[in-house]
Amino acid sequence: MGVVRRFEDLEAWLKARELTREVYRASSGGRFSKDFALRDQVRRAGVSIMSNIAEGFERGGNKEFLQFLSVAKASAGEVRSQLYVAVDQGYIAEDEFTRLCGLAKETSRIVSGLMAYLRKSKKMGSKYRQQ
Repeated sequence: MGVVRRFEDLEAWLKARELTREVYRASSGGRFSKDFALRDQVRRAGVSIMSNIAEGFERGGNKEFLQFLSVAKASAGEVRSQLYVAVDQGYIAEDEFTRLCGLAKETSRIVSGLMAYLRKSKKMGSKYRQQ
């Protein structure tokens, strides 16, 4: 992996952004849009993935970044769990559920890969670089 200077360049953040965009789209119509609690919670979980990746990256240290990535990965699981509620309530079709869950799983897998990379890396993060 080359040097990444902005969180916007991370594959994990880009995939989380795509997932969040799709969650917002899926929850913006029909009965789903009127279930305010579920709609808002699944949206917050998606936003949490993106936000934790960005915040962890901006902290500048690998240990902190790993902690935030762990929260991001958990939020991806939260999105999947809430999608089960949405499909069970008939808010989304089975094919939409499968597609969105697949996107959430892919996001989680990419975050896990980034976590594994950081654990093996000898670099400690940008805040530890010599000035």
